Amino acid sequence: MFKHILLAVDLQQADSWDKALPAGVEYANAFGSTLHVMTVVPNFGSSIVSSFFPKDHEEKVMQSATNALKAFVMEHIPSKIKVQHIVGHGNAYEEILRVADEINCDVIIMGAHRPRMEDYLLGPNAARVMRHAKCSVLVVRN
Repeated sequence: MFKHILLAVDLQQADSWDKALPAGVEYANAFGSTLHVMTVVPNFGSSIVSSFFPKDHEEKVMQSATNALKAFVMEHIPSKIKVQHIVGHGNAYEEILRVADEINCDVIIMGAHRPRMEDYLLGPNAARVMRHAKCSVLVVRN
């Protein structure tokens, strides 16, 4: 049923994946799916902000995120599951949706916290992904 599963994680916040990760592993085992594990590195926003960092800073951050994601997968995902590591760069929900389309995923799995007041004004990433995804989305509450 699900050939390609996109599991979105924030490596800096365990509550973004502590319940979603087991669901992703269970789905991948049940369906023999490829588990595309993704994290997103935020961008600097404006060019003025980025001018305060060394020229190669962005490249180093992306490489560091890739290494951290590979270590995360090695620690948390059983080796029998086929995994693709993906590091996005930019706005989290936009990158998740872009990658979901790019890999033609069947389901996106991600964690979500209970909404706080600021989420009603800006909207959490999980809600935006659910509204705009072209595939099924499984949101696992923490």
